[in-house]
Amino acid sequence: MNVFLTGASSGIGAALARHYASEGAHVGLFARRADALDLLAAELPATHVAIYAGDVRDASALASAATDFNARFGPADVVIANAGVSRGTSTELVEDLSAFEAVFATNVLGILHTFQPFLAGMRAARRGTLVGVASIAGYRGLPGSAAYSASKAAAINYLEALRVELVGSGVSVVTICPGYIATPMTAHNPYRMPFLMPAERAARLMARAIARRRRFYVLPWQMALVGRLLRVLPRPLFDAAFARAPRKPRAPG
Repeated sequence: MNVFLTGASSGIGAALARHYASEGAHVGLFARRADALDLLAAELPATHVAIYAGDVRDASALASAATDFNARFGPADVVIANAGVSRGTSTELVEDLSAFEAVFATNVLGILHTFQPFLAGMRAARRGTLVGVASIAGYRGLPGSAAYSASKAAAINYLEALRVELVGSGVSVVTICPGYIATPMTAHNPYRMPFLMPAERAARLMARAIARRRRFYVLPWQMALVGRLLRVLPRPLFDAAFARAPRKPRAPG
C-alpha cells in the first residue's frame, strides 16, 4: 500500500505515519518542519518512507512531492489531508486578519492542494481513497474559534461535494471529524476536553475507517453523539450555552 499524508511531523499525522509504516506501507510524509520529519523518518524503515518539507498552502510544493512519491513507489492508494492549524481569533482585531487567512488557507485550500495532484491518476486507475481530516468543531460556530470552526465547516462541505462528484469513479472520499485528540494542538487549551483520546489510538481508528471507506466518521464515538446534539440544538439554546464558554487563547502578537 502507498500512503501519502500531510501534517505528518507530529500529533495525528505522526501517529498515522507510524501506524501505516508498521503495516508495511510505503509512506510519503509532508510537513513544514524538516527537522521533525527527519526524526520521525529515522523511526521508520528507510526503504518505505519519503519525506517532503513544505507548506500545504503552497500548491506547487505538493505537486512536486506527489510527482516524486509516484515515481518512487507508484500511484498512491490513500492520500490523507491531515495538516491543520487552530488559533484563537477575534474579528474586531485587525492584527488577527492574517491569522484568519492562515487558518482558512491551511485547513481548506490545503486539502485541495493535497488532493489535486493525485486525483487524475486515481481516476485513471479507478481506485484510491482521498481522506480529509476536518473536526467536530465544524458542526457549529464556536466563540473564540471563529476561524477554526468556519474552516472546518468549509472542509466538511468541500469533502462532501467532492465525494458526490466522484461517485462511480472508483475513488472514495472519507471525511474524518475528530473530537479532542492529545496532540500539540490541544496541549495548551485552557478548558476541559471531554473524551480526550491518545493520538495513537485515534490513528488506529482512523485507519480502520479509511480501510472501510467510511463516508463520514467521527471519533471517539461519544463525540459523535455530542455532534448530533450540537447540530439539532436550537440557536437560542446554543447561544445561551456557549456565550460564556472558555475560549482558545489568541496567538501572541
